[in-house]
Amino acid sequence: MANTTNQTEEQKLKLLYNLQTIDSTIDEIRTLRGELPKQVKTLEEELEKFDVKIKKIKENIEILNQSIADRKNQIIESEEKIKKYEKQQETVKNNREFDSLNKEIEFQKLEVELSEKRIKEYKEKIKLEKERSKQIKELLKDKKVELKDKKAELDDITGETKIEEEKLLKESEKIQKQLDKDLLDRYLKIRANVKNGLAVAPIDRGACGGCHFKIPPQKQLDIATRKKIVYCEHCGRIIVDAVLADEID
Repeated sequence: MANTTNQTEEQKLKLLYNLQTIDSTIDEIRTLRGELPKQVKTLEEELEKFDVKIKKIKENIEILNQSIADRKNQIIESEEKIKKYEKQQETVKNNREFDSLNKEIEFQKLEVELSEKRIKEYKEKIKLEKERSKQIKELLKDKKVELKDKKAELDDITGETKIEEEKLLKESEKIQKQLDKDLLDRYLKIRANVKNGLAVAPIDRGACGGCHFKIPPQKQLDIATRKKIVYCEHCGRIIVDAVLADEID
């Protein structure tokens, strides 16, 4: 921070207004970029979520296919048991053994029916999962195109304004170093809390150029003499006279 002891109030006001002019130009550049950086980030996050969903669907389909394979094996085992029990029935010695084998055959037949039912259900779920995957992939394709366009738009704007913004940031930093720390802190605090970041406003037809609140005649005189820093009673902005603003512009 530079030595500000010998600065007059007028010099401080000129530095403040100059700083405000530069910072407002930086704000305009960033406004030009607008919501693009946020939109790009949101799209990138959406693409990641789509990828996760597609991966999850793929895993679900693999599990369902394995379940179908397991059920098919179960059918083969049940059919083999049915054949075995039917063959055993040919050599049974009494009705009790025959009925017991018959119950086993009926049970295995029910197992086959259940497995066939489950296979049908699994296949239907696979169909639905594939349909869902197709829809997500279509959305993913559209989002990728949108992201590509947004990135290209952002790159164009950034490329056009990057050099100018870097230059202005250096100028802003240079002026900030020339200001008293308390005054700079006050400026930055006002700037953070008012509309459009306008902390320093020129008088406009007897009113604050920021909030348009009327300024008492005595304060207008104080502002015009540039012997003290005057703050708007309504919005708290630092007010400068229009002539000073014209001199710097």
